Amino acid sequence: MAKGSEHKLLKLNMENFRKYLGIIVVIALAVMEGVIGAQYVSAGTVEKPVWMYVMLVISCVLLDISVALKFFVIKTMRVKIIFYGFDMVLMLNVSLITASSFLIVLYCLVMTELYFSSYDFKVNLIMFATSLCTYIISFICGWVRVYQGVSTYTAAVEILGSCLFGVIILTLHWLLLTFILRFYRNNQRLQESLKAEEESKKELKEAYDKLASAAVYEERNRIAKDIHDNAGHSITTVIMQTEAAKLLIDTDPEEAKNRIISANIQAKNALDQMRTSVHLLAGRRTGESLSGDIAEIVAQTIDGTEIKIRTDVEDIPLDAGRSRFISNSVKECLANGIRHGGATAFYIEIKRTGNSVSVLVSDNGSGHDGEVTEGFGLGGMREKAESYGGTMAVSGEDGFEVNIVIPVSDIN
Repeated sequence: MAKGSEHKLLKLNMENFRKYLGIIVVIALAVMEGVIGAQYVSAGTVEKPVWMYVMLVISCVLLDISVALKFFVIKTMRVKIIFYGFDMVLMLNVSLITASSFLIVLYCLVMTELYFSSYDFKVNLIMFATSLCTYIISFICGWVRVYQGVSTYTAAVEILGSCLFGVIILTLHWLLLTFILRFYRNNQRLQESLKAEEESKKELKEAYDKLASAAVYEERNRIAKDIHDNAGHSITTVIMQTEAAKLLIDTDPEEAKNRIISANIQAKNALDQMRTSVHLLAGRRTGESLSGDIAEIVAQTIDGTEIKIRTDVEDIPLDAGRSRFISNSVKECLANGIRHGGATAFYIEIKRTGNSVSVLVSDNGSGHDGEVTEGFGLGGMREKAESYGGTMAVSGEDGFEVNIVIPVSDIN
C-alpha cells in the first residue's frame, strides 16, 4: 500500500473515532443536563421563578449545540476557542442557577473535544487553566447563593471541599486525556515513520536493482570491448601473416612456413587473450606494467611482417582500469590502421603531463577525408575516455592519428 493511501486510512480512522466520540459526548452532556435540571427542580421548597427555568433550558440547549458544532462542523482552532469562551459563559450561568455538584461533569465533557483536537500542549494547558478558574468562580458564586443564611464555617467547609474535589477531577481528566492522546499521536507518528522507512527501503532497493542492472550492462560492454580490442588486434596480425604466407609459398617455402608458424602463435595468443578478458577482468596480471604491455603489443604486431613501429612510452604507474584502457586503445589503433588504412609504419607516444596521461598513436595509412565516422572500436574508446573525465581527438589528414588524454591526479 502506498504511503499516501495509508496516511489517508489513518486519517479516516481518526475521523471515524472523532465522530463516534462526538455522539457519545453530546448524549452524555444531554443526560447530565437532565440530571442537573431534575436536581434543580426537586431541590428546596421555595418556588423558583419561571425565567430561571427558561434560562437553564436555553443555556443547556445552546451548550449542546456548541459542543456538537465543535465536534462535527467547526475545523478551525481559533473559531473553536471562541466557542469555548461561549461555553464557559453558559456553564457559569448553569452553575449560578443550579449550584449543582454535577457541574464538574459538564466541564469534563465540554473540554474533551478541545483536548482531542489540539496538538499544541500550550493551548491545552491554557484552556485547562481557564476552565479551572471558570469552574472555581462559577462554583463559588453558585454555592454562595445556595448557602445564604448558613453559618460561615459550614458554608466555607462545604464550598471548599466540593470545590477541591472538582479541581482534582478536572486535573485528572486533563492529565488522563492528554497522556492518552499524546501516546496515541506518538504511536501514530511512529507507525507513519515506520511505513515511510519501509517505503524508503523499497525505493532504495529499486534504485539498487537499477544500479546493479547498469553495472551488469557496463560490465558486458567492457567484456565486449576487451574481446574486440585484444582478439581484433591479434586476428589482424594472423590475417597478415597468412596472406604473406600465401604469396611466398611458391617462391620461398621456408619463409612461408615461418609466417604460418608466427600466425599460429598469434592465434593461440588471441585465444589466451579472449580467455583472459572473460575470466580475469578484475585487472592486469601480477608483474605486468604499462610499458611492458605496449612492448608486447608492438612485438606481436611486427612479428613476421614489414610493419615498422616506433615508440616513446614512459613507464607510468597506473591503476588496472586505466592501464588496460590504454593498452586496448593502442591495439585498436594498430588494428584499424593496418586493416582499414593499409598503414606500414606507426608512432606510439605515451607520456605523463602534469595530472594527465597523453596517448598518441599515428600511422602513415590512407587516412580519412572529411569527418571520421566512429565505429564500435573508436566509439568505445571515446566513451571510456570520457568516463575517466578525459578527451579523445582523431584526425584523418596525412595518415590517421588518435590522441587520448585522461586525468590521473589520484594515482601516485
